[in-house]
Amino acid sequence: MAADSKSSEQRIALATYIRLLRAANAARTHASRQLEGTGLTLTQFAVLEALYHLGPLSLSDIAQKILTTGGNLTMVVGNLEKGGLANRQKSPQDARVLIVSLTPKGKALIRRVFPAHAAAITEFMAALTPAQQKQFGDLCRQLGKEAIAG
Repeated sequence: MAADSKSSEQRIALATYIRLLRAANAARTHASRQLEGTGLTLTQFAVLEALYHLGPLSLSDIAQKILTTGGNLTMVVGNLEKGGLANRQKSPQDARVLIVSLTPKGKALIRRVFPAHAAAITEFMAALTPAQQKQFGDLCRQLGKEAIAG
């Protein structure tokens, strides 16, 4: 009986995990489609959006906010710099730390692109009621905290 219970728990966990990954992939695809024609990747957009809403940030703070690796972020920020959308400067408090900020061109682009992005995400999430969205968000937060603690 205990083996059947464990097997059932495992089936439910695996099925739920697959559904979570599929939903996350669908959300990412939906968001990426909305960015077509902007010249931005989803990660570049995420960096610009974080800087727009939070102000200048260190590379490590950005990586934590947008859930990416430092190596990938260095490349992404480098490409944003090449496009004149962001710049990096050494922190006045610690020369080892690079602070990334938006340029006027970057700020203008994110101001133009963000409203359509927010509308697309709202449209995507409308498959759930506001109460379900809150519950889902709470469950995702709980799952994320468990993963970090574990």
